[in-house]
Amino acid sequence: MKIQVKTPAKINLILEILSKREDGFHEIQSIMQAISLYDCLNIEAEEIDSHVALRMTKDRNIIELSGNSSLIPYDETNLVYKAAELFLQKTRLSGKKINIHIEKNIPVAAGLAGGSSNAAGTLWGLNQLFDNILKTSELHELASQMGSDINFCLEGGTNIATSRGEILSKSSTPDLNIAIIKPKNLFVSAKEAYTKYAALSKKPEIKGLEEMKSVIFENNPDKIAKLLRNHLEKAILSDYSEIQEIKNYLIQKGCKNALMSGSGPSVFGIYEGEIDLSDAKPEWECFKVKTINFGIIR
Repeated sequence: MKIQVKTPAKINLILEILSKREDGFHEIQSIMQAISLYDCLNIEAEEIDSHVALRMTKDRNIIELSGNSSLIPYDETNLVYKAAELFLQKTRLSGKKINIHIEKNIPVAAGLAGGSSNAAGTLWGLNQLFDNILKTSELHELASQMGSDINFCLEGGTNIATSRGEILSKSSTPDLNIAIIKPKNLFVSAKEAYTKYAALSKKPEIKGLEEMKSVIFENNPDKIAKLLRNHLEKAILSDYSEIQEIKNYLIQKGCKNALMSGSGPSVFGIYEGEIDLSDAKPEWECFKVKTINFGIIR
């Protein structure tokens, strides 16, 4: 059995951090938006002989990963592996060999939720292969065990996310052109970003989501751009001047505003019409994408 799924990247139109939780995560409120930049997963499931023990998990399954990127691990530390393992445990399937090839197009450690999207795509794709053995609510239960963005990545589109990001409320999707730039040699983990945020002596103001929700419904790019905000940006900018340089570049090229995406270091800007990024620095990866009202697709 084989399936190929496309897993979209994500940006945060708003990311506000409310407090630190007892479980180590942060309480947030955010508006998450899926965009037309995709990784591709080729998932294959087959039966294995019961006597085969080599490389089996504790549930007598084999999970093997491969891919086109040298920047990610292809072992049990990868979220894709963890998602496959959780799925097999939840469904009590055994004697299965799962092969997953990850074709990376979304930059790694970029604040675009590429790894989370891959994990969500693994849950979704395996569920398709095994005749929707799990309900959507059960997939979300598994997603919430692995990370804060994976629940959103299962849904896609536009969602208001609260708690640590796993509680979602669907919104209409604005029609936006998005330019994204990721410095190739700069990587920022979510752990680093949140640690630096926690160390800030003065935290950014919490403004709430209501005004942004309203202008998204109006599908007004000017107003949406004006209201973009990301609390983690303040924690990161002082240490990485290149992020500010990219923000300035995108605005000079005609973007209405530019904001660091998630935990960074990618920066996105909203633009109308056309935008020419041909003179961007060679060490910057540039993408021109659209907002989308869906998530994982075949």
